[in-house]
Amino acid sequence: MALDKKSLVELYQKRAKHYDISANLYYLLGIREFAYRKLAVEALKLDRGDTVVELGCGSGLNFRLLRDRVGPEGKVVGVDLTPDMLSSANKRIERNNWTNIDLIECDAVTYKFPKRVDGIISTFAITLIAEFDKIIKNGAAALSCGKRLAVLDFRMPDNWPMWLIKFFVALSRPFGVTLDLADRHPWESIDQYLDLKAVEHFYFGGIYIAAGEKV
Repeated sequence: MALDKKSLVELYQKRAKHYDISANLYYLLGIREFAYRKLAVEALKLDRGDTVVELGCGSGLNFRLLRDRVGPEGKVVGVDLTPDMLSSANKRIERNNWTNIDLIECDAVTYKFPKRVDGIISTFAITLIAEFDKIIKNGAAALSCGKRLAVLDFRMPDNWPMWLIKFFVALSRPFGVTLDLADRHPWESIDQYLDLKAVEHFYFGGIYIAAGEKV
């Protein structure tokens, strides 16, 4: 059964201190996580000076990628519901002396987007939230015309045997992944509220990047 919001926060509070290390363990399974994050950021087609919002920013693993695209004159806004994850993100910001990244402790469902939004991204996060459709709808409404929303996340592969799927879910359980999350399809919401530009599949169909543009 999928974790409720309270349980997710408790889980990531516990994992916050060692999240970056544990996330890198996916490389042992052949998952090129950083490469996928980079592709997801590239799918936003950000320009220097843009404002980009990351929903479920966690410890800030995407901040350098996002900041490299918007430059020091742009802005990155990291939104997360877990205080300890935001604490880790803030330490990353301080270590790098970044001055154009704002952190917001907030539920992505109720988050009020800034007046100008040039990009929205979520990586390995939005599928965990039951109200993902509402989040994408709100994000689509907030985006400036011609700008994009991108999601990087896991999906149920079409050609994997069930035993392998269950094995992978079991390995990902420490990150809140459960088998019933397969019924959540954020890319369909992107297609409903935006002009779906691309859906790319990786890791034998188990990971996808979907990007939609405001028209």
